[in-house]
Amino acid sequence: MSRHNTIYSDLKIDFNPLTCISKYKRNSVYYLTIMILFYHLIGFAIMVIGSIVVNMVVSDYSEPTIPLTVVSVIFAGPFEETLFFGIPFYLTGNNLVTLAGGVVWASMHILHTPTVQVSTLAYLTWLFVTPSIFASVRTWISGKGWFAIVSHSIWNVIFFTAGCTNGEFPCRIINEKDYLIDIAYASTSAVFILLTYLLYLRHQNKRVSKSIQ
Repeated sequence: MSRHNTIYSDLKIDFNPLTCISKYKRNSVYYLTIMILFYHLIGFAIMVIGSIVVNMVVSDYSEPTIPLTVVSVIFAGPFEETLFFGIPFYLTGNNLVTLAGGVVWASMHILHTPTVQVSTLAYLTWLFVTPSIFASVRTWISGKGWFAIVSHSIWNVIFFTAGCTNGEFPCRIINEKDYLIDIAYASTSAVFILLTYLLYLRHQNKRVSKSIQ
């Protein structure tokens, strides 16, 4: 009973907006899953409220879509998490720099549209992913970057499956016409993962050196 009370107390602290760029109280997979879902729930609520506002401001608004494939959505996880969160964190060790990377990442989602015009920007996608900035930042600084990558890819696959099942976009494993794009995506992701790992080792060595001094 006391164990559950402790977890509840830790969750209560981590749900507090004042701790939004601090380490999680716990970093077990179970605990991190709860926190990821918490931020996704906030994102969903913001998206629903935002859709009402957007539809009032932009006449006949429809959320745009861009071509997606199974390969692209899976490798978007490691590509985006390492580039915008992992590399900034292990390069600087600074939570605010990592947060800035997350802001750039979220902002780029508004451009998920084939035509860049005020009336065709991906406002709802941007609103939904914005709270996830804090989920990723906190997961990385809590020492579980791999979980941020895996959960990001899993969520993308779920989103992709739902979208292609509903006919929002074709269900394709790879881009048949421009398959080199998917190959480049996967290759770049591998490079970023390796770079992040090397920076992680550097970060750990610095911590060990400081503890010895």
